[in-house]
Amino acid sequence: MSINDNTPVLVGCGQVTQKVSDPREAKNPIELMKEASLCAFEDTTIDHLEDKIDTVTTVRFIFDSGGGKRPPFSIYSNPPQSLANSLGITDAKTYNGPTGGNTPQYLINILAEKIVKGETEVALLSGSECFSSMRKASKLGIKTGWGEDSGGERIDLGFEKPGGTENEMKHGIIFPINVYPLFENAIRGKKNHSIDQHLDFLGKMFEPFTKVASENSNAWFPTFRTAKEISTPSEQNRFIGFPYTKYMNAIMEVDQSASLIIMSEKKANEYAVPKSKRIYLHGCADINEVWNVTERPELGSSKAIRLMGEKALSMANWKIDEIDFFDLYSCFPSMVELGREALDISKNSSIPLTVTGGLPFFGGAGNNYVSHSIATMMEKLRQDSNTKGLCTSNGWYATKHGIGLYSNIPYEGEWQREDPKKYQKTIDELERPEVDENPSGKAKIETYTVANGRNGPQMGIVIGRLDADNKRFIAISNDEKTLETMMSEECLNRDCVVARNSDGYSIFSIK
Repeated sequence: MSINDNTPVLVGCGQVTQKVSDPREAKNPIELMKEASLCAFEDTTIDHLEDKIDTVTTVRFIFDSGGGKRPPFSIYSNPPQSLANSLGITDAKTYNGPTGGNTPQYLINILAEKIVKGETEVALLSGSECFSSMRKASKLGIKTGWGEDSGGERIDLGFEKPGGTENEMKHGIIFPINVYPLFENAIRGKKNHSIDQHLDFLGKMFEPFTKVASENSNAWFPTFRTAKEISTPSEQNRFIGFPYTKYMNAIMEVDQSASLIIMSEKKANEYAVPKSKRIYLHGCADINEVWNVTERPELGSSKAIRLMGEKALSMANWKIDEIDFFDLYSCFPSMVELGREALDISKNSSIPLTVTGGLPFFGGAGNNYVSHSIATMMEKLRQDSNTKGLCTSNGWYATKHGIGLYSNIPYEGEWQREDPKKYQKTIDELERPEVDENPSGKAKIETYTVANGRNGPQMGIVIGRLDADNKRFIAISNDEKTLETMMSEECLNRDCVVARNSDGYSIFSIK
């Protein structure tokens, strides 16, 4: 078996879940990353690894991400440098990732490429979220005092861009809990499910996720729930973005951290890393969907995920039915469904679609969930020889995607990642609907949702097409009767009327 010296290989992983009732007792994000990193160091079996790491990369904190207001806490000027300092790592290159749940896979793909090119030999990737402790501190009026200026040049990888247009954000495309239900109802329409049928379907899809979470010591909610419990609205499980109940939503309020060690095969040999520890990245890809939701040709499927999957599987020379373990990004049910359909994963497969338990049950650790996904996948693959795993990742509103194909089977030949710009053109050149930001007249609803608060429905959102010219539009309504209708009756393909009001909002009414 011929393994090139510059082949990238994952050799260490570590995860930490912190549960504290008093936020003053909580470790800060850097301390949590340090703890997870030390676990990853130990996992490699390499002595004094801190002296051998030449690259430290961190996943961007959710409170340092674009698109939302920052909470009243200090932030770190250079997180990777702060982490390196805490671990005693000197003279390392430091990078910070961009906004998005796709970031961990994106960074692994970049680090792997740097290893192949000889730009890096031993790299640490780490991320953490302490959103639970921050929220508790905020509610108690406590300032954590977290944050520091560690010095050094902060190099940000990737790019920052708002998740939607000004018009989209004005009409509800700002909080993910408002957006993914729009995809869900579009998917429901494709399946020709009634609302009740689909709720039952979603409960059955997520029940196995809770079983996996219940057996995972790192899960935020290690609790098994039945399909009926997941899909039935109750006082503890109210509707959030219709048709999603609370148990179908990613839980951001967690304190979790994960770290990964990736190096060249040459260094793994030099440091005598056991072969049983080595996990190889056989295939990978990164791609963006048509960026703005209202401009997407289809709202219930993803050509971007399909193309990304094809590229990664081709790179690995694998077929989808060879995969032994999956972890499909699962911030909301629609993300799982989009991934399963686009990747042609058989609906008859008995293989769970998660190794962690998923974001609603394991914990939706902000931008960093997929670091946990990869770490858990490494642990699963190490338990069984000649096995293969697939992890997907996702940022914004099913917008930014990444995929990794992992195995304990060594990668043979020249490892080469195709430049994503080459295949991104296919998505960028898709024909897309024209959007009318000042819609007026009769129309049909393509998809919809109702944003719910603790006291019930608050705002209806529709994406539809104008009868006159088939242009796409987005509109909202706060009318109580309209919201009641949207929660109780079928509104897909329903007639409506839309107009711009004096405040500059597009308002719809159902006929």
